[in-house]
Amino acid sequence: MDLQLAGQTALITGGSKGIGLAVAHRLAAEGVKLHLAARDHAALDAAALALCAAHGADVTVHACDLSVRGAAETLAEACGARVDILINNAGAIPTGGISEVDADAWRLGWDLKVYGAIDLTRQIYAHMKMRKSGVIVNVIGLFTARPARYIAGATANAALHAFTRAMGGPSKDDGIRVVGVNPGWIRTERMIGMLRAQAAKRFGDANRWEELVQGQPAPGEPEHVADVVVFLASARAAHVSGTMINVDGGASARGGL
Repeated sequence: MDLQLAGQTALITGGSKGIGLAVAHRLAAEGVKLHLAARDHAALDAAALALCAAHGADVTVHACDLSVRGAAETLAEACGARVDILINNAGAIPTGGISEVDADAWRLGWDLKVYGAIDLTRQIYAHMKMRKSGVIVNVIGLFTARPARYIAGATANAALHAFTRAMGGPSKDDGIRVVGVNPGWIRTERMIGMLRAQAAKRFGDANRWEELVQGQPAPGEPEHVADVVVFLASARAAHVSGTMINVDGGASARGGL
């Protein structure tokens, strides 16, 4: 299937590893020019080398912290006016309940995942609106079965779900689509780290993390999410906007998330 993406330009936040890097590989294979943004310059450089080796990709990296006020404006300016696809994927919110996540952790997590995505969308959307074309894909996440153990993240996800729906209806009038993708348990460094921390706290043994997802589908791979993201970013999904797609192996349908 020709996704008709060749020659377009994409900006991926959180693009140095995990789901963001998997999306970058899939887009590069389609002939898309890439801008990758993340906080770790060394990880970005490694990602760019891998993408160039695998696909001969045209990659520009931007080491930046989108939790800092003004960073979104600086990043958008560095990428130029021609960003056809924006993938909002950055985010690292700590686990824990209301008594475990302090005020600084709440604000830092939200400044990156929620306000970082909103601020960057505002900047990129303005250029897309002038061209009457563009796609914004928000990689968000599902609630857990016990959101009290991930209260800051679950609440952030709810905010971005609402943001995606609010944007994705009227955006079609501007020639822009806004969609969301909700990964379930996906085998990334961050997910494994979160589960190991929970297992250490609950069982006293981080290596027992797999017990936390027993009874649910096996964790997916970043590529499972990337395939959906890239399809939604393509012209093949031209009639999809303002909605979210769950990529969770059916876990939410059986009440596991």
